[in-house]
This record gives sequence, C-alpha cells and structure tokens, in this order.
Amino acid sequence: MPHSVTPESSPGDDSSRAISQADIIKTEPDTQDVAMEDAPTPPTAEKPKVNLEELFDDEDSDEEFPSSAPAIKEEELSQSAPIKITSKSTFSDPEIMRAFYQRLFPFRQLFQWLNHSATPSPHFAHREFAFTLPNDAYLRYQSFPTADLLRKQCIQMLPSRFEIGPMYSTNPRDRKTLRKASAFRPVMKELVFDIDMTDYDDIRTCCTGASICLKCWAFITMAIKTIDVALREDFGFKHILWVYSGRRGAHAWVCDKRAREMDDQKRRSIAGYLELLKGGDQGGKKVNARRPLHPHIERSLKILKEHFQTSILAEQDPWASEEKAAHLLNLLPDPTLKAALQKKWDSSPSRPSASKWADIDALAKSGALSKTSRDLLEAKQDIVLEYTYPRLDAEVSKKLNHLLKSPFVVHPGTGRVCVPIDTRRVEEFDPLSVPTVTQLLTEIDEWEGEAGTKKMQDWEKTTLKPYVDYFKRFIAGLMEEEKPVLKREREGGADAMEF
Repeated sequence: MPHSVTPESSPGDDSSRAISQADIIKTEPDTQDVAMEDAPTPPTAEKPKVNLEELFDDEDSDEEFPSSAPAIKEEELSQSAPIKITSKSTFSDPEIMRAFYQRLFPFRQLFQWLNHSATPSPHFAHREFAFTLPNDAYLRYQSFPTADLLRKQCIQMLPSRFEIGPMYSTNPRDRKTLRKASAFRPVMKELVFDIDMTDYDDIRTCCTGASICLKCWAFITMAIKTIDVALREDFGFKHILWVYSGRRGAHAWVCDKRAREMDDQKRRSIAGYLELLKGGDQGGKKVNARRPLHPHIERSLKILKEHFQTSILAEQDPWASEEKAAHLLNLLPDPTLKAALQKKWDSSPSRPSASKWADIDALAKSGALSKTSRDLLEAKQDIVLEYTYPRLDAEVSKKLNHLLKSPFVVHPGTGRVCVPIDTRRVEEFDPLSVPTVTQLLTEIDEWEGEAGTKKMQDWEKTTLKPYVDYFKRFIAGLMEEEKPVLKREREGGADAMEF
C-alpha cells in the first residue's frame, strides 16, 4: 500500500483538495468500498478561481454547443509534437497515456452527457470519479466542476482508466467536512448493466479466459439485442448507451431521468426482472421458465431462436464431446427418449451438435417418448434459453453507488478504447477492429489535411471519429428531452449553480 500520494491539484481548480491517504487504495480496480485511516493532509497553495466562461477552450468547441471562451494560451492547446510509436511502445506508457488524454479523449462530450445541460450544474460537479493510477492505487471521491479540470487531472495523474459513480448530495471532496455522515448520500446515477464473457465460459467452445473471437462475441450481441428491447418496450426507456468494455464485454447506461433517479429497490426489481439463469451446480438445469411464458421471455425466445441455430449449433457446437452431450441429455425430461438418444450417439461419437439437436425431434416422432410432447417442447425452449439468454452481472445494476468504467477510456490489457456500440447495427460491431490508443496516435501523426480545411480536433483525424460522432448524437437526443425539465427546475428555484 502506498505511504502517500499527494499530486498537486490542477491549476485553477478551486474545488480541489490535496489528496488524502484515505482516498487512495492499493487494490484491484473493481473493488468498490474502502475504509482507511486518514493521513495528514498536506497544505495546498491558494488557487485562482474558475470563471464559467473558461469551462472549455475553443479547441474543444463543437457545432451543437459552441464555446464562448476567450483565446487560450498556446501551451494549453491539445495539439502537441508527434508521439514516436515503436514496436516496444505499450498501451500504458506514460507518454502514450498523456497524449491520449491531451489529444483524443472527448472530455467536452463526457461533460455534456453527465451534466445534461450546457450550464454547469451539480449533475457533473457532484459526480464521483475514481482513478486507477499507474501504481495500481485506486483513488476515489474525486470531483470536478468543469470538464477542463477533469482533463488537466487526467493529464497530470495519467490514470490507466477511470470510473464514474453517482452524483452525491454534496461535493464528494467535501464529504469529510459534513457534521453528519448521512448528509453525504448518492442521489442520482444511470441504471447500468454489465455483460462479461466470463459468464459464458461453460458454454463457449471457441475461446477461453480473456480471449475472444467473433464467434463468442455473438453471445454479447444476443444479450444486447435482448436487454435493449426489454428496457425500451417493457420499461419505456429511450436513452440507452451501450459501450464496449475494451476486451470481452459490454456495459449499458440507461440515461433517462426516470432511470437515473431510481432507488436501490427499483434497481433490484429491474435486475430481477431481466434475470433468468440461476446458478445451480455444474451439470444442473439453469433455466426453469414458468409456463405460460412471460411476454418478455416469449419475445426473447423469438429473438434468440435464430441465433441458436447459427451461433450455438453451427459455430459453438456445444455438445460435440461425450461429456457435453451428457449435459444435454440431463436437460431432457423423458427417460425413454434419453436412452434412445444415448444409444444413437454412442454409435456415432463424432456427430455434430446440430445433428444431435435434430435427433431429439426425430426420435420423439418415431415413438421414443414416454412423456407428452408439451414436456419436450418446454424442455427444448429452456435449453435454447440456457445457451442464448443474457448472463448479467446483476450486482452491478442493483446499487445506486456502484462505480462503472467510463466510456472512451483505454483498456489497459488490450489498448482498445471503450467505444459506444450502435444498437441499430449491433450485428456489425467487431470488437477486434476497435482502434487501439497507439493506432489512433499513429493516425493523428500520419493525417494530412487538405490546404484551407477548417481546424480539426485530433480525434476527428482518426478512426475514433464515428464513435465520438455517435456519442454526440446520443447526447443531443438526451439533452433535447432534458430541456423542459431543467427549465422547470430553474423556475422552481433549483440550485443549479451550487457546487
């Protein structure tokens, strides 16, 4: 555990404090809750105040929300000297990460997304950010009144990634100054979902561990299609941002105001509604759907049936081995049918899974069935769901104060940027083609603009552009819906400017 980490606060950050040891945890990044003794807080130098018109420099302006900031000093421009990328460069090299935060990360768009308005408000200023530092320390309860100050802190501290928590009732940096601990509480955060390939390890046959390919990515595609339609049709949510985790999974951020304001009980209810697979032992039955099928399960089955034929039977071939075929037999209710299938498969050991699946109906029709055909139909439906239905990390969704990795950070293991996934073209998304940070920096240095073209931000010169453009469109739709709400809040005397 580090003895002390006391980086200086960003220049101009009048809300920054020197970082106390209690905020720094030597831990795995996914650890959520921490309790440590406070270390003495070093004195901080007096800092100049931040003017609201200086929230963003002109370099970070865009067409939807143009900046009115005065001209900025030359040294603050995001443009910098070319980064020398070599075969020995790693994704976590300090200069690589510094260039990424200076030149590529869309801080302005992140601010607009979390703030829900171009006018600064506690929606952003009271948000918790948690940094994973290069020495693996985990720094919690950071907050920033502006996007520019978040950017400066990232450039200074070079986190390998950072996570986003809830908006709190007061500035997270002030939590220790409150007389009552209960005065510091989470009040708003997106409803989030996490889908990770590790939860599919018992049924995917193409890859193991951290590896993925397009065949097993189909599990994530199925999950996104199923969860997205349920959130929209069953709960009426409109603003759902899906983000690639950078390696082998995806996160959903449900950004509607109604979702953001949900308490833990409502979050647990929605997570429970979407949960279908139960743990059980290794060979046990994981799906026992009640009949008649709930409309959500019936709709999911229609979506997933096609994927079962292609992704599961043809590509995964899940029952090729004798052991796996035995698991399939265990999921069938009819002893006579199971015995007939066992005999047939013993005589043809290399029979593919698609043929074994077809054998079930063929032998049932030939008379090898002691129970009703309805029992068999329901068992087959449960099998399809076991091999295709989303496997959610439900704990992520249940608590308002849970932290989740920010969109657009770099995954330290793969170097890939955590980009949004366009659900309209979800089947086209290829995780293996998502750009890496070194690739993007190379693209900036190799970019040659035509004479007379308007000045561009660095990310516009790279393959990151379509992902940032998608994010901007998503934010525009969200902010358009928030306008009447924010207007009512302001007219009602809400303290939108307090931080």
